[in-house]
Amino acid sequence: MSPDALAREAANTRPDSFFDRLGLPRPLIWGFVGLTLFMIGDGVETNILAPYLTDAHGFSIPLAGSLVTVYGIAVAIAAFFSAALSDLWGPRKVMIIGAVIWIVFEVLFLAVALAASSNTVLIFVSYGLRGFGYPFFAYGFLVWISATANAKRLAMSIGWFYVAFSAGLPTLGAATASVSLDIFGLSYYQTLWISLVLVVAGAAVALIGVKEKTGRAPLVENSDQVWSTLTFGLKLLVTDRRALQVMLTRMINSIPTYGMAIFFPALFVDRFQWSVGQFLILTTVIYAVNIPCNLFFGWLGDRLGWSRTVTWCGALVCAVSMLGLYVVPDYAVSQGWAAAYPLTLLIGAVFGIGLAGFVPLSAIAVSLAPKHPGAAMSSYNLGIGAAVFAGPLLVALLYGTLGAAGMVYLFAALYLVAGLFAAALRGTQPGFHGVPAPAADPAATSRPVAATTT
Repeated sequence: MSPDALAREAANTRPDSFFDRLGLPRPLIWGFVGLTLFMIGDGVETNILAPYLTDAHGFSIPLAGSLVTVYGIAVAIAAFFSAALSDLWGPRKVMIIGAVIWIVFEVLFLAVALAASSNTVLIFVSYGLRGFGYPFFAYGFLVWISATANAKRLAMSIGWFYVAFSAGLPTLGAATASVSLDIFGLSYYQTLWISLVLVVAGAAVALIGVKEKTGRAPLVENSDQVWSTLTFGLKLLVTDRRALQVMLTRMINSIPTYGMAIFFPALFVDRFQWSVGQFLILTTVIYAVNIPCNLFFGWLGDRLGWSRTVTWCGALVCAVSMLGLYVVPDYAVSQGWAAAYPLTLLIGAVFGIGLAGFVPLSAIAVSLAPKHPGAAMSSYNLGIGAAVFAGPLLVALLYGTLGAAGMVYLFAALYLVAGLFAAALRGTQPGFHGVPAPAADPAATSRPVAATTT
């Protein structure tokens, strides 16, 4: 028996520790802390960039949506390849590349594109290229988790990733922006510089604090076969319809989040007579509720069923609450209800719960090719990245025709489509209610890190 196999066998037979029972990979704890700080920095701008560009640089809402669309295309590309590159180079190296890209192009964006020249082309170029940064850092770490977590608690471990991710983007990121603007009286531009400081701090904590060895090396034995490894995720999308369903379901999960950031601030100010700060509070509430629910639905998915949890607790809840985020305040404000805003916050909390219902989808993705954890996550990551540009792109293309109400109805309908996709993913959870494990990956020559290590 190989040394790796012996180590895995010993790990699987020793008593569960406190961290094991929580589904939290203990060697990666500082990575979770660093990821939280990094994503706080990345999330600071999410809901203030569009109003800043429209106020200070003359952008229209469709033009701001176009900028975020360009950024999202970069995010989608990076999200897809971050997983395969983590297989090839090791997650830690991919995280380093992501941190460097984010920092360099953010400095160019703030110090040159916005301040020195206010050049629209340079704004698009620098901000767009910065989009390659956070997916490499965050989703590289997600692969690291998939490669080291106990397979029995994989959904819970991934739930911890989303606790850290969502705590930053956009929960505490929005809260940081709100405090900066409303309490300290800083400008939008000064607040954007705060994001850079937080990203640097988060990258340092994660990259210096995590000593775990698996993520410091390639996750596949044949790491010299660069092209086959990079394209494995694409082949999976073409040959396995479940991978395509995972990608589309994950994309729909986040499309409204990025689309709302473009037109909801204007909706709050112009129609509901509320402030941008109140929209930031709504965003904070949505994701503050979402954070603990990520863990809960990871736990529930392992027991109730991954597909079932995503369908009923994720897609359906999101469809109903998405409608409520517009219908409830629109009616309440028109009737002069004093409780209009608190009711909107309540609906936002329900929406945050629904978003967490999608957590088991990542475990489904890994189950499709357990011996290629990075490549298996490529389709899932592509869905995340595609949402970053698809949400703003839909706003840029359709907002003038549909208006705010029409966009909300469209987003709700998309969630129902996601529910159909998720329902079709039954049978991907090994050992659940007699369901056998998926067929072995015939192309796999790598060690089964995601399925066997703790």
